[in-house]
Amino acid sequence: MMILATIVCYFAILLLIARITGRKGGSNAAFFKGENQSPWYVVAFGMIGASISGVTFVSVPGMVKAMDMTYMQTVFGFFFGYLAVAHILLPLYYKLNLTSIYTYLDTRIGKRAYRTGASFFLLSRMLGTAAKLYLVCLILYTYVFRDMGIPFWSIAAGSVALVWIYTHKSGIKTIVWTDTLQTFCLIAALISILVFVTAKLNLDFSGVIQTISSNEHSRIFVFDDWMSRQNFFKQFLSGIFIVIVMTGLDQDMMQKTLSCRSLRDAQKNMYCYGFAFAPLNLLFLGLGILLLVLAQEMQLELPAAGDDILPLFATQGYLGEGVLILFTIGIIAAAFSNSDSALTAMTTSFCIDLLDTGKDTEEEARRKRNRVHIGLSVLLIFFICLVDALNNQSVIDAIYIIASYTYGPLLGMFAFGLFTQRKTNDRWVPFIAIASPLICYAADRFARQETGYQFGYELLMLNGILTFAGIWIVSKKQLKNEF
Repeated sequence: MMILATIVCYFAILLLIARITGRKGGSNAAFFKGENQSPWYVVAFGMIGASISGVTFVSVPGMVKAMDMTYMQTVFGFFFGYLAVAHILLPLYYKLNLTSIYTYLDTRIGKRAYRTGASFFLLSRMLGTAAKLYLVCLILYTYVFRDMGIPFWSIAAGSVALVWIYTHKSGIKTIVWTDTLQTFCLIAALISILVFVTAKLNLDFSGVIQTISSNEHSRIFVFDDWMSRQNFFKQFLSGIFIVIVMTGLDQDMMQKTLSCRSLRDAQKNMYCYGFAFAPLNLLFLGLGILLLVLAQEMQLELPAAGDDILPLFATQGYLGEGVLILFTIGIIAAAFSNSDSALTAMTTSFCIDLLDTGKDTEEEARRKRNRVHIGLSVLLIFFICLVDALNNQSVIDAIYIIASYTYGPLLGMFAFGLFTQRKTNDRWVPFIAIASPLICYAADRFARQETGYQFGYELLMLNGILTFAGIWIVSKKQLKNEF
């Protein structure tokens, strides 16, 4: 009952924020770009929660059991990816005054590339958001609502409906502020759970550092095994390109950044936001090691799936009811800070890129936007239930694998536009964008079966290279104008 009351209070606060920020609102300028009045430091803090999501909150501590702390190699790459976004992509977006970043593909390559890029974003973001929300809905169903007789589909529907309620009027203008609250709740929950765990282990601060650093799972770097998915160079380079495509080429993440008042503010947002990732993920991985130590002391049998380790401690009473409440707040805050902006970004892309509402009157564009927002919400509920039926692996890996196949063509198209001055035959671009992921999938299967080589997140880079090469092959004369 306490958990249910916590959830109700949490959403009441979100709705209050939505009401306050939406008083003057409802315009397309507010929904799509927050009227370009968002303070950069508020955007930066809120984007931390949007990037972390409920997946990270549950899965990253569980990674330690199988992968040690090698995920930090990817995190180190993230920072350099954010620098690339700040100095290569943001100046372009601000120069062209874009609402949808995929409009650049229309300007530089052609209409078919433009529609293909937007469609790949919509597919990837819909699947990724569904996978992330699925994890949270599953945890809430398993540990809170199942005993009440409430079916899973109704939890999925209720979660998406709540997101729609507080985003449908002012969109990004509201989300910038609700994400700030949700990031604060996420970080507070993480630190509080760490305090509870260290108290259970009777450790002071120096004892925590000693326990983590001396643990067999404290390994961060892997330089000696090129065949491993945890090899440093694979992880580090993948981290750079994951950020470039999943932040810099992602309408969701860029839409909030482009709501900042100026390019300089947007770049400051990117620096601070990128820097915060390393210490935060270090805390998550440190929590994972402490949970393994605690399980050993308590002689607990841990679940096979790493995603289930933190929920086990939080929901079975091993750390007290306080941790259960904090855990619930943490995963809800993480999941909804990601899902609200994703739904808004998908609505923006669908309206501007596919329906071309920029040519409509304000009132007509608003009517279309509202219908699209509802339609995408219903589709998201469907995909959450689909993920529930099909998921059979670690959720965070599933999301990055999806990104490798669907964001790769975006990487190739943007790279071709930015780093060449050639003109391509636009009609071939959709076929190239579809063929590249299929070739990557075949290469991955062949490498595993014939050589034992394991592709990791570097499939993203291969996918982008294949798309770039394909567009290059069908391109010809030099362009006179530079974008």
